[in-house]
Amino acid sequence: MTQAQFEQCLENWTDREATAEAMIPLIGRLYREHNVVTSVYGRGLVNRSVISLLKSHRFARQIDDNELSVHDTFPVLKELLDLNLGPASIDLARLVNKFRASGSDDLNAFLRVELASVIGKTGERRQGRDVVLYGFGRIGRLLARIMIEKAGAGDGLRLRAIVVRKGAANDLSKRASLLRRDSVHGSFQGTITIDEENNTITANGNLIQVIYASDPTSIDYTAYGIEDAIVVDNTGVWRDEAGLSQHLQCKGASQVVLTAPGKGDLKNIVHGINHAAITPEDKIISAASCTTNAIVPVLKAINDKFGIANGHVETVHSYTNDQNLIDNFHKGNRRGRSAALNMVITETGAAKAVAKALPELAGKLSGNAIRVPTPNVSMAILNLNLEKSTDRDEVNDYLRHMALHSELHKQIDFTNSQEVVSTDFVGSRHAGVVDAEATICNDNRVILYVWYDNEFGYSCQVVRILEDMAHVNPPAFPV
Repeated sequence: MTQAQFEQCLENWTDREATAEAMIPLIGRLYREHNVVTSVYGRGLVNRSVISLLKSHRFARQIDDNELSVHDTFPVLKELLDLNLGPASIDLARLVNKFRASGSDDLNAFLRVELASVIGKTGERRQGRDVVLYGFGRIGRLLARIMIEKAGAGDGLRLRAIVVRKGAANDLSKRASLLRRDSVHGSFQGTITIDEENNTITANGNLIQVIYASDPTSIDYTAYGIEDAIVVDNTGVWRDEAGLSQHLQCKGASQVVLTAPGKGDLKNIVHGINHAAITPEDKIISAASCTTNAIVPVLKAINDKFGIANGHVETVHSYTNDQNLIDNFHKGNRRGRSAALNMVITETGAAKAVAKALPELAGKLSGNAIRVPTPNVSMAILNLNLEKSTDRDEVNDYLRHMALHSELHKQIDFTNSQEVVSTDFVGSRHAGVVDAEATICNDNRVILYVWYDNEFGYSCQVVRILEDMAHVNPPAFPV
């Protein structure tokens, strides 16, 4: 390596840094002035650092084998600001790829055609919707983080309150501390203050009322200025219509979402698959389980192209709060043994639950689970017998296409790295990530390995359901 080569390499890096730095105010203005959320293959760019922007662009090569440079996306951002856009969600990587594929050299003309429906609609506001989190555990706090991050001008999902049982005299400060610090997902990106007198938490300008109650029927949400709210039940205490309907007895609450598999006739919704089944008349729905959300999009993709005769789903699942840290009594089989010291065979209802979202797979899948000593990120192993013969390359190429270009691109992610391990998927916003290097195929038998952040990825799916129910989903581009 010569001195000139060294200096050229460093100069290229500083140039990319400078370009990424120049992108930050453009991304911020699009978000705050136009309600436009930008991303690179689903990885949000709002409120990100220079290095984070560069890493997001670098990651693109794992999706489509093409380098994505900030020099490709920076001109797009400048053009977007000049178009006076209304609320929208724009994936810059997909937009750049579509522009390249079009063969055009006129970026402005291309964007005017592609974004025609939102051009000139600056200042257009949506009607926001109040949300209440009933329970503030692992999922509740992540839902709060996501909604605060996406609050924008306040015309989307508005986190107005959390409901918990008072656990100590300093309960409020402890709740705020758990929101501020997370051993798995890191620190909260922003500022948090508390008001002990009024029992409120202010997070990045979002004023959140903390309501102490042990009975869901005893709360009058209207007393806190909350109207027509969606109550998200994160407790798992009630999972059927009779139990969850208690929330609807409260003034100010109009709908309920359960963050667990529902029992009885409740609709179990996997966003991207059957969310269109949600109607205004639905007062209570379930967001199914993290595992169901991870496997159903991949199963649908495979079934649509190859047909699934039958199969088995084995989940290697991180331990959860319902297990014991050390051996102690537990009503469930094997779950009394230490979660931190053992692999624990347990049941999963995910395979059977698939049929609620994909009726065509009813009775075709069996399932089991192994809880392992990791705090987050799980894996589903899909052992499938197909109706058509195929090979490894065809399956992987197809799933890569689905991750890039299909309507399931928010649910299915794709990686072809030989070096990834579970912690690399902490914070994934997709329902599941197909590990292409692990795919096994023999004639009509295929084994797929799907990673999923069973906390954050699932929470993103729940938020997508909430946005649909609240009718605050901005149009997504490119189409």
